[in-house]
Amino acid sequence: MRKLVLISLIAASAMAASAQEALWSGTDVKSPVVNADNTVTFNILAPQAKAVTVTGDFLPQRKVNTPMGEMDAPGVAQLTKNDKGVWSYTTEKLLPELYSYSLNIDGQQALDLANVYVNRDVASLTNIFIISEKAGDKGDLYSVREVPHGDVAKVWYDSPTLGMQRRMTIYTPAGYDKGKDYPVLYLLHGAGGDEDAWTTLGRTAQIMDNLIASGKAKPMVVVMPNGNMTQQASPGASSAGMFQPSMAMSTSPREKAKASMDESFMDIVKYVESHYKVKADKQHRAICGLSMGGGHSFAVSKRYPDTFNYIGLFSAGLHIGTSGDRNTPFYDMLKKNQQVQGELQKLFQGKPALYWIAIGKTDFLYQQNSDLRRYLDEKGYAYKYRETEGGHIWRNWRIYLTEFAQMIF
Repeated sequence: MRKLVLISLIAASAMAASAQEALWSGTDVKSPVVNADNTVTFNILAPQAKAVTVTGDFLPQRKVNTPMGEMDAPGVAQLTKNDKGVWSYTTEKLLPELYSYSLNIDGQQALDLANVYVNRDVASLTNIFIISEKAGDKGDLYSVREVPHGDVAKVWYDSPTLGMQRRMTIYTPAGYDKGKDYPVLYLLHGAGGDEDAWTTLGRTAQIMDNLIASGKAKPMVVVMPNGNMTQQASPGASSAGMFQPSMAMSTSPREKAKASMDESFMDIVKYVESHYKVKADKQHRAICGLSMGGGHSFAVSKRYPDTFNYIGLFSAGLHIGTSGDRNTPFYDMLKKNQQVQGELQKLFQGKPALYWIAIGKTDFLYQQNSDLRRYLDEKGYAYKYRETEGGHIWRNWRIYLTEFAQMIF
């Protein structure tokens, strides 16, 4: 996940003044502007500001230290001011992709108020824009196109194992009402995320609509639960009120929850199979997830070895039990734990149609995933491996979902 940044919607008095000027003075500042050559220009009206920078994933990455170790972070570029008080910066030509960015105005994090398109990643708000050159490229795949559209619902279900009502997001494909016996993909988010993450940051509905419309993926139901075991729903959507989201939602409350994600997961499956027109068998169930959700997919699939025929680990944060041990090599943990060895043996004896591991070359979890592959290789367990450029970033996870969805069912 990205390094957390506390973003102020009203960055400073200068920013507030410039926003009012843009609204009422007739000043027409557009930002970002996608130019004909696919360079992008940012224009920020802040006549009183002394310095403005933009931080974005379209800039050369930099290394930052986090509690989870050294990670890649978006790069930073300086804007320059003209005689009208507008600060500007133009990128190099950008490849087709969904990009995110935020501003810094005189030391205060801020949004681009000329751009209404915003995503939340844990506690960070960033503006977004999309570059596309032709039909079928990544920017096009992540965009809303003139194709039949599925529906996205926020659904409450009862979790007896956790002792609470919980919320999840469910995508149903176009024409769902006319069909029956759909397969189901359970799609899990990472640490700090929630049931909103895959539809906003991951563009799941757009990806699935476009893949299904082009015949590249089977029509399927996609279930996106909340993976934080002490949480009912995303910030502001539960009785917990408007709490401040943080990574601690996912990491610190493990001992406070009544059960783990894998222990409680069948509550989700039972609800889906009793309320939706889906096939309730192994051949029509898939599970995958990013980071913490990749670790959950690892744990859920081995706990219920006869339940899922397709398993995907995207930049998986792997652990055994609830320790979250990052100091012991994961290979050593596997070799010492006979229970996990037995669970994996039973899983692979069932010959899942696909066990897919994907990760970026510079991901801080790369060694953990290498340790898992080493163990699987030694045991002769069949899996497929996908390695991409970059690190622990949504740009990779959207790619992994796109590819995994085309390989299942």
